[in-house]
Amino acid sequence: MRSVKKQHLPQKICAACGRPFTWRKKWEKDWEQVKYCSERCKRNKNGTANP
Repeated sequence: MRSVKKQHLPQKICAACGRPFTWRKKWEKDWEQVKYCSERCKRNKNGTANP
């Protein structure tokens, strides 16, 4: 399999912190359901997003 440069990977905005994050191999099967950039953001999902 050819490697893909990071700049060409899909990105999303984290629902907790508001920062952009990039696709990871571990999210390959459920990328559509991923909402948070990290476990920390997932635990603190009721926090406010910084603009």
